[in-house]
Formats: sequence, structure tokens, C-alpha cells
Amino acid sequence: MSVSEEPVATEIAAGYEFTGAALELGALLWGGVCHPDARIRIPLAMLNRHGLVAGATGTGKTKTLQLLAEQLSANGVPVFLADMKGDLSGISAPGRESERVGERAGQVGQEWAPKGFPCEFYGLGGTGSGIPVRATVTSFGPVLLSKILQLNRTQEQSLGLIFHYADQKGLELVDLKDLRAVVAFLVSDAGKPELKGIGGLSTVTAGVILRALTAFEQQGAAGFFGEPEFDTAEFLRTAADGRGVVSVLELPSVQDKPQLFSTFLMWMLADLFHDLPEAGDLEKPKLVFFFDEAHLLFDGASKAFLDAITQTVRLIRSKGVGVFFVTQTPKDVPGDVLAQLGNRVQHALRAFTPDDAKALKATVRTFPNSPYDLEEVLTGLGTGEAVVTVLSETGAPTPVAATRLRAPESLMGPVEAAALDAAVKGSPLYGRYAEAVDRESAYERLTAEQRAAEVRAEEAAAAEARAEETPETPETPKAPETRETREGRKTREAASREEPSLAEQVVGSGVFKSLARSIGTQLGREISRSLFGTARRKR
Repeated sequence: MSVSEEPVATEIAAGYEFTGAALELGALLWGGVCHPDARIRIPLAMLNRHGLVAGATGTGKTKTLQLLAEQLSANGVPVFLADMKGDLSGISAPGRESERVGERAGQVGQEWAPKGFPCEFYGLGGTGSGIPVRATVTSFGPVLLSKILQLNRTQEQSLGLIFHYADQKGLELVDLKDLRAVVAFLVSDAGKPELKGIGGLSTVTAGVILRALTAFEQQGAAGFFGEPEFDTAEFLRTAADGRGVVSVLELPSVQDKPQLFSTFLMWMLADLFHDLPEAGDLEKPKLVFFFDEAHLLFDGASKAFLDAITQTVRLIRSKGVGVFFVTQTPKDVPGDVLAQLGNRVQHALRAFTPDDAKALKATVRTFPNSPYDLEEVLTGLGTGEAVVTVLSETGAPTPVAATRLRAPESLMGPVEAAALDAAVKGSPLYGRYAEAVDRESAYERLTAEQRAAEVRAEEAAAAEARAEETPETPETPKAPETRETREGRKTREAASREEPSLAEQVVGSGVFKSLARSIGTQLGREISRSLFGTARRKR
């Protein structure tokens, strides 16, 4: 049956007839029938208006990400994907023809052909086989680090004070041992006076922070912080043939550290926001960023943290970046963030328990009015089917459309380990980021100063001990001063009153001291922090 014979279906299909470039999602489902002549699409220019891909486990969310990433790349748009299960590496290789793929392509009117797409593979801190992605502690900032360490609001504020002190003193926090060294110094006898003017750091709070850092390192997380720091501008590259590069962050090896990888994804997004210029409305996005397991970012987040996420998502759109949150139900995403997600692909939901039924009703309320019984449709969708509504070219929501999705054209599954390893080591980025560097930073500076103080104390104690052990000798009477010795003394005194050298004059001058203070202040000002307290030292 043609869609033209179904008035309601015709009206829905008309809402997806766009004049500009668009991504093909699939074909309309209406009355239990798939209509291949009714194409469900997303306008390319609207992909910076953000989106949500949701659905229960096993309903096809990963294949939807793959389908969107392929078409974005083909349109010259770079893509970032977080690969939670390790099965998205297949996007780099052509897919395999099969009876199921052929059947799906026929149902939705797709001219399927196997294709691979340009990819870069990354791993957090060198875990796994990807190019290492590291951040310095300084650039990661106190807010996101507090989220990882699960600090409370008071402890987060104290950590912010520690970062502020390090910024002002030019103490670079490159890795976790740098931060630990600064915390330990600030609660020592020598360091306590340093923070009195701006509010002290209690020994109890410092102890909590130090214990949290120790536990974090014992989980093997130290390698995520350090240098060379990853430049998130690498995500914005296109291949020589004009296709967008798909950046795949391999995360299976850190699945047991959900706070870590979800917060690291937020650092990447905040870093992009920090560096990118305003772009306004573009014909296509500069980057589309898929934020998988999004509920982990929001679980237990403070109001201030959620406000920062909301503001970042709202403002990054004008910089040409689209963000898709990937999770199980819309209720996993706070309302203020959900309100900004104009493009929605909702896979099937289950209603086995009272909580499931409640989540289902809440999901239905997030959609515009539609002729579907959405509670029934959402529990009856098959794998690779979804309920869709997107923003039209005018910015208005399209009609809700139950959709049978197209089949990805790349490999649906992981590539072989040898092929992945070869792709990583053959990348031009591998030599830039593979080898960790541990240069002089806060830890080395504070350790050297502490050792120098200890040496001075030891020398003073030894001198005092020698003075006590030396017996007093009777004073030798002074010989009477002759005319010759008196004239020699006067000559030496005159010499000691001569003008200091030019170097001594410069170093001792007020101008030099003022300049030194100015440089010290400038070091502090070189670090500007964004909504999340993230920073990148100006080059």
C-alpha cells in the first residue's frame, strides 16, 4: 500500500520533505506497514541543535549512532563517538552483505553498498590500543575533578581554592602527584600562611582530598592525567577526500570507572567550547559529538554542575557543535538539558515493572502530540525501529514518526585487533601523543624547595653544634695601630663604599622588582577558567 493512500501517513511524511541536505534515517511505519516511499530524515543544518538517542538495552541504539556517523562523515562533518562496548571500530571497514541487510534495505528503499569511513581511534590515558588521550590536572579543573573524586560542595570549593593558589603562583598541575604535593604543602607549617588572606584550607578537608586522590590512583587512573595533553581540535579534522574523520574513543577498558569516562567526555566538550569561536548558523555543523551513557554524567551531580552542563550545551550550538546524548530513557537527562535536544530517536522501551511503566509514561509526555498511541508503539517496536521527531529547516518540530531505520553500510561489529592496532600506530597523531612526558612541574619544584630548606636547617644545626663544641680562647690583645695600618684600613673602607656593579644596580632597583612582580602576576593571569573551571594555558 502506498503512503498516498493513507491520509495521516501522507501528512506525517510531508513533514520530512526538506529542500536542503539531510541524513536518511529510514522509512515511515504506519498501520503495521513500512512505507519505503515515505522517507524520514534529519536536516543537516539542524544537527547543531542537539539530540537524544534513547532506548532499552538491545534495541539498536549503537547501530543508530553508526548510521548517523556514516552519513555525517560522508557529508564532510567530523564525528566524535564514545565506544562503550568496543563494537564501533567497524565503522572504519566496509560492511558485509547478508540476507538480513538485504531484507532491511529492501524494506526501507535503501540502495545499500558496503563502505568504510576515515577513523581515528583513541583510549583514555593509554588504556586499550587507541592513541592516548590525556589532560593536565590544571586544564581539567577543580569542578570536573571534584565530580570524579566524588567530593561534596565544601570540599569542591576547597579544591577550587587550591587550584587558584597554584594558578597564581605559577605551580603547574600536570599530573596527580603535582596536586597532591600542593595540597600537602598548603597544610604544612610553611604553607599555611599562604592561604590566610583568601581563606584557609582545613587539615580535615585536605585529608579527604588526599585520600580521594590516593584511592583514585590505586584504581589505575593516574595515567589519564599528564602530558602531552590532547588537543581536542584534533576532533575537527576532515580526510583528504573531504569526508569527516570519525573519532572513536574506545572505552571498554574503563567501563568499571563510570564517573571517570563520563566526566572526561564532559571535559572534551568543555574544552571545545573554551577554544572554538562563535560561528552562528551554518549549513552543516563543525562537529557532532555523541555522549554515550549520558545518565552517568548527571547521577549525583550538584545543581551548580547541572547548571554548567545546561549552559555549555546551550552555548556550544552557536560554535557549530551538535551534541547527542545517548541513554535509556529521556528521564535520565535533566529537564533543562532535555528541552534543548530538538532531534529525538527513541527506540523501544520495556514495561515489565511499575518503574518501567512510569518511565514509559514520562517518555510519552516528552513527545509532541501525535496520531500514534505512543505507549503501545514504544513497547512494540522491533530492533532497529524507533519513534522519531526532529527539527525541520524552519526550526519547528516535525510530526512524530514511527520509523524502520536503514542498515549501516560499514561493518556492524569490531574490526580485528591486528587491524585496529595497525590503524592506531599508522596514524600521524600516534607519534605526537603516544609517549607520556614527565617534565618539571609543581611536584618537582616543591620537592626541591623542601629539600633545600632541609639542607639549610641541617647546616644551621651543624654550625650551632660546632659553636658549642669549640672552647673559648682568651682574647689576644690588639697591637697598637701604626700610621701605615691606619692608612690601609681607610683605603679598604673607601673601596667598600664604591658604587655597586651595573647588574647589582638593576637587580636591586624598584623597576626590576616591579617587573618581577608583574611577571609573577601575569603567570597567574595566563590561565583563564571557563564554566567548569577548565583551562588551557594561552600559547
